[in-house]
Amino acid sequence: MTTATELQRRARFAALVAEVGEPVQRYLRRRIDADTAEDVLSEVLLVCWRRLDEIPVDALPWVFVVARNCLANARRAARRRERLVQRIRVVDPPEPMASVADTADGSAGASAEVADAEVRAALDRLRPAEAEVLRLWAWEELTPTQISVVLEISPNAVSIRLHRAKKALRAALLRDERRKVEPDAGHVGDDGGSR
Repeated sequence: MTTATELQRRARFAALVAEVGEPVQRYLRRRIDADTAEDVLSEVLLVCWRRLDEIPVDALPWVFVVARNCLANARRAARRRERLVQRIRVVDPPEPMASVADTADGSAGASAEVADAEVRAALDRLRPAEAEVLRLWAWEELTPTQISVVLEISPNAVSIRLHRAKKALRAALLRDERRKVEPDAGHVGDDGGSR
């Protein structure tokens, strides 16, 4: 028989999942593959269920901390699996696979995908702390106060990091743009001189 307290707890958990489920899923899918994101989301929700009484009113930043920790655990597990696979490959190498031809076409979304890839590449070149604060701010749409909870730093430190990270990202994107437009430095021109 289900007690009133258990019913209240279930109702609170259902409301929590409705509030944070989709944002946390987006957070995870932006950082890992979809299948692993689903596994990690399950872990996050399990932690939320177990620690339901500890979750503050503004639950999303708290749940992002849990998601970040569960994601770190998943990444550690993946690295351990990869090391194991590498050891197995040394002992028993797999048969070579036939190559699959790339069938990319010039669809209308190609330019948006290129721009997205350029931003992701620029983010990957930033320091991890800069990239993460930008992702939390831009992708997850968290406020500096909420980001401070996720990163376990002060809101002032978040604002400073965010300012520096935006500046670093802008500089990285400008460098990439210049590389596309400008010829390589040191190129020898028609007059035989160096440019």
